[in-house]
Amino acid sequence: MCTGIILSSGKMPMFQPAKKDGFSGIEVLGDGLVLDLDKEAKNGVLDEFGEKLSLKKMIEELNLPEIPSVFICPISLEPMQEPVTLCTGQTYEKSNILKWFSLGHFTCPTTMQELWDYTLTPNTTLHHLIHTWFSQKYIQMKKWSQDAQGRAIELLNALKKVKGQSRIQTLKELKRVVANHTTSRKTVVDEGGVTILLSLLGPFTSYAVGSELIGILVNLNLSPESKTNLMQPAKISTVVDILNEGSFETKVNCVRLIKTLMEENDFRKKEFVSSHRLLLALMRLVRDKRSPEGLFPGLGLLKLISMHEHVRGLIVSIGAVPQLVELIPFLNNNNNNNSAECIEMVLFVLDALCSVSEGRQALKDCPNTIPNLVKLLVRISEKCTECTLSILWSVCRLCPEECSLRAVEAGLAAKLLLVIQSGCKPSLKQRASELLKLCSDDFVPYWNSVKENVKEDEIVYETESPEEALFLDEKYEILSRLQSFTQLISAGNRKLDSPFALLVDGKALELSMSNELRIHFFSVPRWL
Repeated sequence: MCTGIILSSGKMPMFQPAKKDGFSGIEVLGDGLVLDLDKEAKNGVLDEFGEKLSLKKMIEELNLPEIPSVFICPISLEPMQEPVTLCTGQTYEKSNILKWFSLGHFTCPTTMQELWDYTLTPNTTLHHLIHTWFSQKYIQMKKWSQDAQGRAIELLNALKKVKGQSRIQTLKELKRVVANHTTSRKTVVDEGGVTILLSLLGPFTSYAVGSELIGILVNLNLSPESKTNLMQPAKISTVVDILNEGSFETKVNCVRLIKTLMEENDFRKKEFVSSHRLLLALMRLVRDKRSPEGLFPGLGLLKLISMHEHVRGLIVSIGAVPQLVELIPFLNNNNNNNSAECIEMVLFVLDALCSVSEGRQALKDCPNTIPNLVKLLVRISEKCTECTLSILWSVCRLCPEECSLRAVEAGLAAKLLLVIQSGCKPSLKQRASELLKLCSDDFVPYWNSVKENVKEDEIVYETESPEEALFLDEKYEILSRLQSFTQLISAGNRKLDSPFALLVDGKALELSMSNELRIHFFSVPRWL
């Protein structure tokens, strides 16, 4: 009896006897199609390539959005390479079902039926069908690839002759080919296409031509020589002009292209990164909240530019500091996958700008700098915490009295204690301790001057042993993280015989030590 394969809704393929006029075939129940297996198997052999490629290789190379569900293993949800059928009639990838058994399961994963027979029957018919299907797709992919390469060469040759609107249309088609077919990109480079494209980019290049050129170049693997050619003043000036005037897609392509040039190890073009027009266009892209897709590439380029010390003052002069500070809450409340990375890049740039006096002054003058930064501590990542502490340290040192009060009001003390008690690296704990001391040194004199106007709320804890652990009420849970009063004092680097005051959750906390430890909480007026 000939062997066929039955495909039915909700079930995996299984061996069943089926006759179809004396030859083997596939019978699909319900509303399915009838397929001649022998014919399809013959068509699936790659005779024109002189070889029969392995199923594994084809599955790896073909990144297909849709694959017939009967080819998918119910366990791994990936295409099967060695399908086997259980006694229940369900089919699985051999390695997956063996692993299922090794974990102590003796049921069918799909039906959860107890298995009465543990024999794994190779489903050669399904294997043949899977190989046939992928073979046809592979041949089709190879043909498309060859057609795309040939078309790319034709378009490159045409670019040498056409002008005006025909040139724009040719560039549009070449951009489409390069974007959709990875093999055509190598063809363009190998055939000298980069030289042809760069010859069209200059001071008199129209926006229409320039935007298409940049859309092609950004997808190519440019050689060091090509990058050097592209960094000629006339060419890079045109790219910056297009960045200022282009559509959103074109702006992102310009940013990606410039970023590629700057990532070269021997990049030394100081005048390039000092372009006022470049920085203005970049900040317009970064602050455009209507198109957040431009944030990641825009901030990536700004981060690279900020690494060059000579340009940091110029970045500050165009008003980048308050714009970046106001960007933090937007990113912090955004659920985008790149939000955390974007916040890290914003903090990196702000930290770099702290190295110049103009940057520190701009951060100090921005009213939301400290509140926005305090919210990031111990929240995003250790790298964010490190940059945030560095920025806060620079700002608070610039004007300790004013900034320390702002910091305490924003809840900095509580966050610093969290940093000190966290598992972060010692250098961060040290910086947090130094910042805590800086804030407390300037807050304590102020606190003493206004304390007589503040009503004492209650004595929360009293003991003769400063070494005892502090376990305070839930509303002061931030302090329950501390192991002892001594640890709190050492965190602020205060002597035991001097008062130490902090603002915790809207309460003023005064710690003092004589013969016994007293912790007092005070109600804080709104004006404090």
